[in-house]
Amino acid sequence: YLTTYDEFNQNFTKTRNEVLTMTAQVDLFPDFRIDLTANKTTTKSHSEQYNVEDQWVNPDTGNIQLVYQALSPYSSGSQQISTILIGTAFSKSDVNGSDAFDQMRENRLIVADRLAAERYGAGAIPRYNDPMSDPNAGSEFSNANAGYPLGYGRNSQAVLLPSFLAAYSGQDAGKVKTSPFRDIPLPNWVVKYTGLMRYKFFKDRFKRFSLQHGYIASYNMISYRTNFEYDADPNGRDNNGIGNFNNKYIISNVNLDERFNPLIRVDMEMKNSFKILAEIKKDRVLNMSFDNNLLTEVKGNEYIVGLGYRIKDVTITSSLADNPTNTIKSDINLKCDFSLRKNETIVRYLDYDNNQLGGGQDIWSVKLTADYAFSKNLTAIFYYDHSFSKAVISTSYPLTNIRSGFTIRYNFGN
Repeated sequence: YLTTYDEFNQNFTKTRNEVLTMTAQVDLFPDFRIDLTANKTTTKSHSEQYNVEDQWVNPDTGNIQLVYQALSPYSSGSQQISTILIGTAFSKSDVNGSDAFDQMRENRLIVADRLAAERYGAGAIPRYNDPMSDPNAGSEFSNANAGYPLGYGRNSQAVLLPSFLAAYSGQDAGKVKTSPFRDIPLPNWVVKYTGLMRYKFFKDRFKRFSLQHGYIASYNMISYRTNFEYDADPNGRDNNGIGNFNNKYIISNVNLDERFNPLIRVDMEMKNSFKILAEIKKDRVLNMSFDNNLLTEVKGNEYIVGLGYRIKDVTITSSLADNPTNTIKSDINLKCDFSLRKNETIVRYLDYDNNQLGGGQDIWSVKLTADYAFSKNLTAIFYYDHSFSKAVISTSYPLTNIRSGFTIRYNFGN
């Protein structure tokens, strides 16, 4: 089906997308529900040019057979898969240091030795800066990677990626999968419990009382592409032959995204029409760059308190009423949300002990709404939003935003 035109120079390309989604619902006991979700999305693309190398006539069929030569094959793709990182979610991590980051540094030698054992087989493993096995001992590269196996230095992509995943997922570096690709998605969850309303204390005081917790985490390989140097020589090494082994794929960065949405939420409505919502959210994004060996950690904590109250049967006189007395009786719903979100961006350097605060801010906000239904179709809403943000670094200035006004909403139909 391919053209035999000599000057045709467009690539033949095929793309494959795979999406896997799994859901389950678990009811351990009455009013206690767990919703589980797991997903995986993989995109693969392959392109190459073809050249007609020869053609001949098949003696059995009489058909012309063409022999094609593939030129410049190129593959690329991405992967996103659900995972679990809760093992390090509450470990120490600030601008002064990180337990998981320190563990990542220690994992590198363990992973490097595993990769070297697979490549070199049984026997002694040649190591950098060892005069007995390293012909370039004493060079700048050998000194920086002293003790690591030849071809698997401390900043090799093949070493860093498994070390990163093991450290931040709480896995053993001696057992973590060394491939950048992941096969089986791990489940995330939402847990909700409303069973407290079964007890007399809550039944006498509340119309509604629920507890909720949610967890979402994913491993994202943004993009990978073919390494032409590996295709030319799978056993070749970079840095003029004295550096790390060429990787089959070049990966610029990977990231881990984790969100407690929410960490805990308490939602209640009392018998006296008061509504109270208290919520804590927690999130972090860890981006590992293999271009400059930097780990960027963006983390946030958010605290929310919501108050609501319904003033029943408020009567007003208005020509909007659809009755002869021109009176409207409806409820006023009041709602006020207070929130504080603390964001922080920390840049961590692998090659030396230096953590920098790259950005972040503290955001306070108040949102107030009041609505009144003039009829089943017409509702008036008053709103007031006030937010104030203060940056954690001195190069940014505080910022205040205020929005306020009225909204008239009319719903057409019955």
